[in-house]
Amino acid sequence: MFSRQRRKARFLFGLSDILITALAFEAAYRTRILLHLGRVFYIILPMKALVMGFTVGVWLLIGLWLGVYDRLDAGDPRVILRDSFRQCLYGAVALILFEFSLRLDLSRPFLALFMVYAWVLLFLFRLFSGRMAGAIRREFGGPHFVMVAGTSERARKLGEALERSANYGIRLTGFLATEPDNAIGEIGLASTYKVYPIGQLRQLLRDRVIDEVIFSVGSETLAQLEDVFLLCDEEGVRTRVAVDFFPHVNSEVYLERLGFTPLLTFSAAPHDEIRLLMKRATDVAIAVAGLVVLLPLMTVVALLVRLTSPGPAIFKQVRCGLNGRRFLFYKFRSMCAGAELMHLSTRKTAMKIPEDPRLTRVGRYLRKFSIDEWPQLWNVLKGDMSLVGPRPAVPDEVEQYQTWQRRRLRMRPGLTCLWAVSGRDNLDFETWMRMDMQYIDNWSLALDWKIILRTIPRVLTGHGAN
Repeated sequence: MFSRQRRKARFLFGLSDILITALAFEAAYRTRILLHLGRVFYIILPMKALVMGFTVGVWLLIGLWLGVYDRLDAGDPRVILRDSFRQCLYGAVALILFEFSLRLDLSRPFLALFMVYAWVLLFLFRLFSGRMAGAIRREFGGPHFVMVAGTSERARKLGEALERSANYGIRLTGFLATEPDNAIGEIGLASTYKVYPIGQLRQLLRDRVIDEVIFSVGSETLAQLEDVFLLCDEEGVRTRVAVDFFPHVNSEVYLERLGFTPLLTFSAAPHDEIRLLMKRATDVAIAVAGLVVLLPLMTVVALLVRLTSPGPAIFKQVRCGLNGRRFLFYKFRSMCAGAELMHLSTRKTAMKIPEDPRLTRVGRYLRKFSIDEWPQLWNVLKGDMSLVGPRPAVPDEVEQYQTWQRRRLRMRPGLTCLWAVSGRDNLDFETWMRMDMQYIDNWSLALDWKIILRTIPRVLTGHGAN
């Protein structure tokens, strides 16, 4: 499925969840009234609208958080059953917490009925949605006919991907040989497709229905196909170019324009300006709230640090931020002033010392429960750091990075990160780096919130910290 179609499918599944959840809510409400139990149950209309609106919104957000809408096109009944149950279970917990916070005293049978109805309706709809969508396309949408220009192994794999998208109305109709020597008769995939010389394209466009042509050729061949692109443009036929011949294995590829100049862009780090702006807004809001709430406690911690060991309360150090920008990093001093014992480190690059003798009595507790990190909320507020992201490294460590490890600098550093909730100081450096790359490659706002929620119990228990 093309990425645009996938986004459309996610939108439609999210919209269906809103409607199904509202239907399940109303059905559970009506069923509870008809049960005539000992207690009369009734919700006034404004409160009912509030509760239903909250429920529908939470169900949708949980679906996005769990990635439910990215797996629905696979159609695996076990995955659909599991995802639907998890979504309804988490949603029911959120609804109960919402009820207690507003002291609504909702009927327990109503809540149970609502969860069961939502689970059953979501499961049934998702189970049969693929078949229904296929029937709708057959009756009202019509197929989308595609030809592939190229006969290489890459072009064949592209053809196989198009075949797998048949349920979405895509029909592979044949291949175009861009070189006369490659004009073989047929290419056999799941089905057999005829190979046409590229010179026959004009006649093919007139004799057959061709909605678009995808070019899967080498970069050296593209310049020779200018007339073919112009022909498709004149005929109004959509064209796409597969750019997998570029060695940017970690990059997302998209097209931008600078004035009238089109630019093919490769980005090996998140680039969605809207989502990054939302991430920054979240950082600022939580950092301001955290600094206001923690200010009295931070004052006490600063006094304890000063009274129990000589030296300043705040430790300052130059760290590397986004794309290598240097910034001044703050934390409560947890070590003896001027302590330098690099030879005790168990890592070649990122220094970590088990049972570190440099820690003060107070500092040991500050480290264990991450209290020493509180001043970094100021770094977050300034924009040097984010709440979630790879931990900032000192310049000397960055100098020792291998080339592939330097990509972690392409994301704003954070207070917490993926490896911090998966083992903290118990992880080796290689695993640490690869988990940072995993975070960058899979970044989303939902992933940030998952890491934040998983960080809270880790910090409160001091689990995994040295």
